[in-house]
Amino acid sequence: MVGVAILCAVLAAGCSALGAMWQHAGVRETTDLKLTSALQLVRSRRWVRGFLVLFACAVLQVVALALAPVSVVAPLNALAIPIIAVARARRPTGVPAVAALVATAGIVVFVTIAAGAAVPTQVSPKVALQAGQLVVAGVLVCVVAATFTAGAVRALALAVGAGIAYGLVAVLVRDVTTALPVVEWVSLGGLVVAFLSGAWFIQLGYAAGPPDLVVAGQTVVNPIVAAWIGIELLGEGTGMSAVSQAGLVVSAIAAVGGTVALAHYHRVRLDTLP
Repeated sequence: MVGVAILCAVLAAGCSALGAMWQHAGVRETTDLKLTSALQLVRSRRWVRGFLVLFACAVLQVVALALAPVSVVAPLNALAIPIIAVARARRPTGVPAVAALVATAGIVVFVTIAAGAAVPTQVSPKVALQAGQLVVAGVLVCVVAATFTAGAVRALALAVGAGIAYGLVAVLVRDVTTALPVVEWVSLGGLVVAFLSGAWFIQLGYAAGPPDLVVAGQTVVNPIVAAWIGIELLGEGTGMSAVSQAGLVVSAIAAVGGTVALAHYHRVRLDTLP
């Protein structure tokens, strides 16, 4: 079952990269994007095409999360980073290539360690509430950062906010799917709110910066948040050795560092444009 879950997660990463590029193109066609003008996006064929691909991505991720622990499935979302980097540049070189490689390598190591040590657990209402409170606090910090910045920094802040929200989505998806046929209404409601918030942050991020930066930001933060909740709050890392825990920390730092380098590159490049 874990093998099927990993396959679904990898396919979902491919859909995530493709959908991100199409949605970015659609958002760029819409000037002065605001919540009140969001319906303009529906008129963009490329945005709608991206939405449908991302819907397929969501289905694949739901299946994967129903079959394997959160800390194993969620990190594989980061494979969208090299996919979109290759798709947008025939020969990715220099800082973007190195940054994307470092971020991806960090996530690959992270999921490799997690897959070998994580054990499936149930999501209790207390843990779901605690995770939700931490996620709300993190998202609010990102909102404040995005409000007082612009360009690549704003795009990254919004992407991180989306990643934090999606990290909670991954946990709540597992809660809802493993509880079936009983419906966990509180978790289902929180899932919808977190998903819609993250989706809107991503659209705003596309309006502020390049798609590879937005994808990198949310796909690196998303699995780290989800895996941290899974390991620390859900107890999926029970019995994990100190060496494995250190490996998770180092690989997470590498993933975040690669993403920050990518953001810095885009900021410098935008500042030097005439």
